[in-house]
Amino acid sequence: MEEKITRTVKIENSELTASIFGSYDVNVRMLERAFAVVIRNRSGEDGDAVLVSGDDSDAVRMAAEAVGYLKDMAKVNDTLSDQQVGYVIEMLKAGKESELAGLEKDCICITTRGKPIKAKTVGQRRYVDAITQNTIVFGVGPAGTGKTFLAVAMAVKALREKQVSRIILTRPAIEAGEKLGFLPGDLQSKIDPYLRPLYDAMFEMLGAENYQRQLEKGTIEIAPLAYMRGRTLDDSFIILDEAQNATPEQMKMFLTRLGFNSKAVITGDLTQTDLPDRQKSGLAVAVKVLDGVEDIAVHAFSDRDVVRHKLVQRIIRAYEKYEKTEAEKKAATPRYRAERRSANGGEKQ
Repeated sequence: MEEKITRTVKIENSELTASIFGSYDVNVRMLERAFAVVIRNRSGEDGDAVLVSGDDSDAVRMAAEAVGYLKDMAKVNDTLSDQQVGYVIEMLKAGKESELAGLEKDCICITTRGKPIKAKTVGQRRYVDAITQNTIVFGVGPAGTGKTFLAVAMAVKALREKQVSRIILTRPAIEAGEKLGFLPGDLQSKIDPYLRPLYDAMFEMLGAENYQRQLEKGTIEIAPLAYMRGRTLDDSFIILDEAQNATPEQMKMFLTRLGFNSKAVITGDLTQTDLPDRQKSGLAVAVKVLDGVEDIAVHAFSDRDVVRHKLVQRIIRAYEKYEKTEAEKKAATPRYRAERRSANGGEKQ
């Protein structure tokens, strides 16, 4: 009988070990299934250790490295989610372990509850780096990837460090066609339903009372996209959320509002455009037009960057598969081919 290959990962204390193993050992069960290994805890006078055993040396190595990455993550997180564990497994299996290094570091800011906000995936870290290094950043990708939340965190950081004097948050109120007059109440009451996700992120970073004070002082401003026209936004961190619902004209108007010592982050999901009558998305046009322009970055998130419930990632992949199939069916129809020939001046496809 062949002897099992074993690797040992030193753990500083029992609390850290408990975080790595997770509730009812759910985290190590995921690792065991993914790498076909056995993981056990050993306590001693010199501290805890995690023993990883198996028949395949590569699988044991990857599982031990996964435990090491989870240990680093557990040092700065109260709990490790199954999404985080799954992400580490996926990255190791894809041979991208070098990209995981330092992912648990580089805290963006601290919430009012003392929770550190930081990138949870490599894609999120690149997004944060892009915001740091560029004046305008487009964050494009599916729901749940942290596009808006991380942008707000970066805005709060810039405000706290006095890099800017105010934060401006805006969204297209597409459901009301940017005409909010029929809604009851003042402007703030009218736009509240459309800007709720931005409020939630701000409450997380600043707390409800501090947020309200900053709002009253004008340090934080929230307004629909239509109200940006004619303004010049100096010394500001500006976030345009749900930008896929902006028209090309609105997007151009917004981008040309940028003033001195300002930064803009534009977020959106091109698969969830609500514009009527097949109108082009201003986000899609801007990404094409501005690609390669100096000091402007376009960051594309993937389903790997989803940090919500694991089902969200599966839903996104299922929809992508469905939409690809439907597009292939459409491309195969005689009517579609005829339309393509007409659009290309009668050329055969």
